[in-house]
Amino acid sequence: MKILLLPIILILSACDTGSELSLQEQSLGRQLFFDPILSNQQTQSCSTCHNPNFAFIDNRDNGVYGAASKGDDGKSLGDRNTPSAAYAMFSPEFHFNKKTQQWVGGQFLDGREKDLKGQAGGPPLNPIEMNMPSKKSLIKRFQNHPIYSVKFREIYGKNIFANPEKAFDAMAQSIGEFEKTKIFAPFDSKYDRYLAGKYQLTDLEDLGHSLFFSNNNTNCATCHQLKKHNDAEAEVFSNYEYHNIGVPINTALRAKNGVSEIDHGLLANPQISNPEQDGKFKTPSLRNVAITAPYMHNGVFKELETVILFYDKYINKKRIINPETKKHWAAAEVPKTINFEVLKTGKKLSDRKVSALVAFLKTLTDKRFEHLLKP
Repeated sequence: MKILLLPIILILSACDTGSELSLQEQSLGRQLFFDPILSNQQTQSCSTCHNPNFAFIDNRDNGVYGAASKGDDGKSLGDRNTPSAAYAMFSPEFHFNKKTQQWVGGQFLDGREKDLKGQAGGPPLNPIEMNMPSKKSLIKRFQNHPIYSVKFREIYGKNIFANPEKAFDAMAQSIGEFEKTKIFAPFDSKYDRYLAGKYQLTDLEDLGHSLFFSNNNTNCATCHQLKKHNDAEAEVFSNYEYHNIGVPINTALRAKNGVSEIDHGLLANPQISNPEQDGKFKTPSLRNVAITAPYMHNGVFKELETVILFYDKYINKKRIINPETKKHWAAAEVPKTINFEVLKTGKKLSDRKVSALVAFLKTLTDKRFEHLLKP
């Protein structure tokens, strides 16, 4: 499958522009993104967990409906839902916004890497992901490779392999540059076509659109809007802030991976020590959200409708049952820092309004993935 994916990427990213250096880095990063050479047993590439045919998520069934990705050894299973790499380029570098008093941006769900380069350098050395023993061991592979040994020297200098640290950074840099190309962020969904006057929203989609951006009805746009005005072009549907919304433990995943520790989210970021940040996770982009199940940082919910009902339960006293488990909503993993101020804003939703929001969110699907939408 990886062999078939590469020509697709080559065609779709042919229109990307930039300096000669960035174009060379994009080309190298594109090849590395699909190459299992990055993993210890050479069983997986970046595209294994970020499949470009499925909106750059891990579409494999790893035993818990894809809530987490298996590692290179075929056994190790993470505890977090692999985020889509689509539109990841728009998350700003990790920083503290003094005006809003919020941590913002970065890569990974806890922002532990400030940018795409940092994110790309993480998985190869992670023992439960690609599991390479060291930077030096990976760079030695590149040095002995008939193509990479030439490309690295052409782009980064003839002595690049003399310093494994710099060579590893070059690898991460090139993958990060590839992730900045248009293939990851085409902005060509029905919503984008609607903004351009090329698509007419259905009645249900239009209602969902109105609800999404209405401060009187829902609080969706509070966290899932970056631009200051509604219907802005190239909206990524996230302000990239960190919040605790009371997500419960994914007990099925924990039973599978054997993890027993609490996931502290932002507080697990080595740069953060304030306990008030406990249990907070980065607000994801809603681009392609309808086809990137499961949901939440731990993949605890299978359906998009369940996510909306979960939010509605904070306002609507009738929403006491999780439709997926047929039981009461489970308790939050980290209850002390839940952001009730945001969650209890708005009005309760009727079933029709829930369906309308789902319908609108489906319009955020990139054109080439629309065939993946459920009827």
